[in-house]
Amino acid sequence: MDEDEFRRLLRRQGEELYRDMPWRQDTRPYYVLVSELMLQQTQVDRVTPKFEAFIAAFPDERALARASLAEVLRLWQGLGYNRRAKFLHEAAKKIVELGEFPNDEAGLLSLSGVGKNTAGAIMAYAFNKPAIFIETNVRAVYIHHFFNDQELVHDREIRVLLEQTLDHKHPREFYWALMDYGSYLKKQGVTPNRSRHYKKQSPLKGSVREVRGQIVALLTTGDISEAQLKKTLSADRRFEQALTGLIKDGLVASTNGKLHLTK
Repeated sequence: MDEDEFRRLLRRQGEELYRDMPWRQDTRPYYVLVSELMLQQTQVDRVTPKFEAFIAAFPDERALARASLAEVLRLWQGLGYNRRAKFLHEAAKKIVELGEFPNDEAGLLSLSGVGKNTAGAIMAYAFNKPAIFIETNVRAVYIHHFFNDQELVHDREIRVLLEQTLDHKHPREFYWALMDYGSYLKKQGVTPNRSRHYKKQSPLKGSVREVRGQIVALLTTGDISEAQLKKTLSADRRFEQALTGLIKDGLVASTNGKLHLTK
């Protein structure tokens, strides 16, 4: 498939497979930032109701910056990977401190939780800039159409093609089409597992991550001693590692012998 044929295909698929999402209806940078951090390792159908509830509670970066981390974590429940909530909270504070939302890579990379790909996504979706970023749906599309005979594909190979095929006039719509087409392909059994960068998400059940989530969920209901927390959760060998990690990450603290979410 040549580049022009691919562009035509992507335009068709983008029109046919378009998914309506709140952060597409309103592409203000704050909405895009919230959605991008929520969507890391989490499916769209799980994110949408949480995004809507989150925006209702914290409609802009100033409202989020004023909130306590405990308030943010309570609303984040159900999404997992609670460090993302902390990163988002810190990012909001940084944006308020800056006085404006950064719109270039260097500025965006100064925000907690924002790496190169997230920065690229924000530049494309919020500011309609022809940024280059690669994630799982992008990999699925390009590997499917351009690397059928190659066992393992490096992101730098995909990047070359992405730079050649990117719609510089309409990057926002281009990436929407890539996301929707990539999602469709994966449902048809096409996976990006031939990417050298592909990592299958580890199961939640039986993991330390599962216990971390249980601890945070319980602490959203109030302060509790470590002994009572262990008893309530029927703690096993994962408990100490989970709790130590939460304290180290700044999500949980201890005051007067009681554990609580960081204020």
